[in-house]
Amino acid sequence: MCGCSTHQTESTQVADRDPAALTLRVEDMTCGHCAGTLKKAIETGLPGTSVDADPVSKLVSVRGTTDLSSIRALVAEAGYTPTAA
Repeated sequence: MCGCSTHQTESTQVADRDPAALTLRVEDMTCGHCAGTLKKAIETGLPGTSVDADPVSKLVSVRGTTDLSSIRALVAEAGYTPTAA
């Protein structure tokens, strides 16, 4: 989990859930830094994916894969706790 002090209060990325994306809730994603960390971890671990992470809604949406178990593993490896959205 993030230790920075730049916790944002406005949604900047995920406004509506994309029905074509796999979406996870990540309650311990608290700021833009966390969102960037998750985006980088998933897009690096699963090339060809596109990630939107919104710390306000606590949602991470991933397009380009249907491998939910790999996404969960990458989120956990990044230090966060994924749950069903």
